[in-house]
Amino acid sequence: MRRSWILLAALLVAFLGGVVTAPPAAAHATLISTDPGEGARLDTVPAEVTLEFSEGVSLGAGYARVLGSDGERVDTGAAAVDGGLLTIPLRAGLPEDGYLVTYRVVSADSHPIAGAYSFVVGDGELVAATAGAGEDGTDPVVAAALPASRWLGFGGLALAVGGPVLAFFCWPAGWGSAALRRLATGGAVVVAASAVLTFLLQGPYGAGAGPASALDPSLLSATASSAAGWTLLARALLAAALVLVLRPVWHRGAPPSTPRAVTAGALALGLVVSSAAVGHPVAGPWPGLAVPVAAVHAGAMAVWLGGLTALLAVVLRAGNRTADLAAVLTPWSRIAFGAVVALVVSGTVQAVREVESPTALFATTYGWLLIAKLGLVLVVLAAAGVSRVWVQQRLGLRRPRPGGRRTVTAHAFAAGGADRTLTEGDEGAGELRSRLQSEAAAEHVPALRRSVLVEVAVAAVVLALSAVLVGTPPARSAVAQPVDVLLPLEGSGGPAGSVQVSIDPARPGPNTLHLYLFDEAGRLTQPAGITVSLTEPSQDIGPLDVDLAPAGPGHWVGDGMAVPGAGTWTLAVSVRLDEFTATTARTEFPVR
Repeated sequence: MRRSWILLAALLVAFLGGVVTAPPAAAHATLISTDPGEGARLDTVPAEVTLEFSEGVSLGAGYARVLGSDGERVDTGAAAVDGGLLTIPLRAGLPEDGYLVTYRVVSADSHPIAGAYSFVVGDGELVAATAGAGEDGTDPVVAAALPASRWLGFGGLALAVGGPVLAFFCWPAGWGSAALRRLATGGAVVVAASAVLTFLLQGPYGAGAGPASALDPSLLSATASSAAGWTLLARALLAAALVLVLRPVWHRGAPPSTPRAVTAGALALGLVVSSAAVGHPVAGPWPGLAVPVAAVHAGAMAVWLGGLTALLAVVLRAGNRTADLAAVLTPWSRIAFGAVVALVVSGTVQAVREVESPTALFATTYGWLLIAKLGLVLVVLAAAGVSRVWVQQRLGLRRPRPGGRRTVTAHAFAAGGADRTLTEGDEGAGELRSRLQSEAAAEHVPALRRSVLVEVAVAAVVLALSAVLVGTPPARSAVAQPVDVLLPLEGSGGPAGSVQVSIDPARPGPNTLHLYLFDEAGRLTQPAGITVSLTEPSQDIGPLDVDLAPAGPGHWVGDGMAVPGAGTWTLAVSVRLDEFTATTARTEFPVR
C-alpha cells in the first residue's frame, strides 16, 4: 500500500508539473482570419470568400454559404477545403448589398465549428451576423445521445475485453461459465451497436440537424467518407469478429488454442485502438504519440473494469463457493495493479496534453470535468487498495527463501476450523494451503464484494465523464482563443476608417499578427505610417514595439510577435493618416 500511494503521489506531481510546462496542444480548430474581413466595406463583389482555421478542417456533413440581405444564397455551392483554408466561390454579377457568411465545418477531432460574419459591398446595409445563428446549434437530442452512445461503447469494450482476459490469465474454468460468456458477448454486441449509433448520429451532429435526419443518404455518405466514420465502422466489424472467434471457445468450455487466442488478442487490440483513434488524440501535434497513449488508456480501462465486473457478477456472486479464490484473485490482483498503473500514467499524459496550464484547468468546462474525474478516480483507487489488501491478507503468503524450508501456519477462518502447520516443499502442502486459503477467504467474500462493487459503480461514473470529455473542447483551446476584432479609427474631423486586428494563437511566446487598414468607405488603404506596441499595465511591461512587414495593400503582418507571458495585454495600433493627422486604436486581450 505504501508503494501504491507513493506511485500515486509521484504521478500527481508529474501531472501538475506537466500542466505548468507542457507545450501547446492545438485541438478543436478555431477561426484565425477571413477575407473579406468582418465588417469590411468593399467597392466590388469579391470572386470568393476565404476562411483560415488553426488546423485542418473538412466540410463533411456541414456547410459553407454566403447569403444576400434577402436570405438567398449567392455562392456557387462549390465550397472547398484545403487543409485549414476554406474557400467559398461567389456567383458573378452580384449587386451592391450586405452579405452574410455562415459556416459549419468539422475539425480533425470530429467536432463541428460554426459561426457567421458579414461584409458590405458598395452602399449596401450590413447584415447582422445573428441572422445566421439559428442554423449553428447542435440539436439537443443529438447532443445528449452522442455521449450516451460513447458511454455504452466504453462499458461494452470493458466487458468484451476484460472478461476474456480474466478467463485466459486467471480463471481457465471461466471459459465454461455461462454468465461470463453472456457478459463478454453482450459487451461486444453493445460495442458494435454503439459504433453504429454513433456513426448514424455523426451526420446530424456535423450538419446541426435533428435525429430524424440520421438516415439521410447525403449525411451517411459524408460520415462514411470521413476518417471518424471509417473508424466507427471498423470498430463494429471488429466487435462482431471477436464474438465469432470466441463463440466456439465459450461453448466448448475450455481455454482457446494458441492460434485462436492470438486471433482473439489481435481483434481485441484492434477494438481498443479503434476506440482510441477518434476525437482529441488524432487532432493537434504528435498524433503518432497521442493515439498509442490513448490506446493504452482504453486498454487498461477495459482490462481493469471488465475484469472487476466479471469478478463481481460471476466469481464473487452470492452462493458461489466452487471457484478457487486463491487461484483467481492472486494473479488478478497483480494484473489489476499493472492496469491501474498504466491507466494513471497514460491518463496523466493525456491530461497534460489537453489542459496544459493551471488556468485552463480551473477556468474551463473541460478542466472542471477533468477535476471531477480525477476525484472519482481517487475514490476508485482507494477501493482498489482495500481490495488488494484483502487479497494479500486472505490469500497471500510470502515466498520461501531460497535454499531453505519454511513452516507456515494457515488459519481456517470457517467456524470450527483448526490451525494446520505446513512445511514448504512437503508433498501436498501447496494444494492443502490453496484449499485452506480458499475456504478461509470464502467466509469473508462479502467484504471483498462490497469493495469491488464500489470500484465498479464509481468507475461507471468515471466512464460517463470520459464520454462527455470526448465531446468537450480541450481546455487549452477553450482558454486561448485567437483575437479577431475590428477597431474604429477617429481623426480630428471624426471617423477616419477602421483597422482589423487578428492575433493567433494569443498565447505566451511567438504569435502571428495581421493588420488590415480600411478607410471610411471600407476600402483597404495605405497610410503615411503605422506602428504597433504591446503593454501589460498591471505588470509594468511595455510598451514593446512590434515589427511589421507589408503583405499587400492595406495589409501588414507581424510574424513572430512575442508575448512575454500571461496577463491582460493591450495592443495599440498608431496610424499616421497624413502629415498632420494621426490616430490610435487599442484592444485588450487575455493571454493564459
